[in-house]
Amino acid sequence: MAREFQKARLRISRAGGTDRRWLASLVDAMEQAARPEVRNVPCDINLISAAAAHLARPAPTFAHCGSAYSLRN
Repeated sequence: MAREFQKARLRISRAGGTDRRWLASLVDAMEQAARPEVRNVPCDINLISAAAAHLARPAPTFAHCGSAYSLRN
């Protein structure tokens, strides 16, 4: 199974001539997080509450970066 992932990563990194190393890094991080010894470690309650508070905030509008003019005019 690991060899299939390595081959797939190689194909993805060469697809279209674009650099897809970030995708391989994401897959590696997800595989590491899925390991039982990592998943069995309890999460810090402060970290969970901080993440919940962050997600509860309204999404930024980025109005300070905007303009009254549109590129579609």
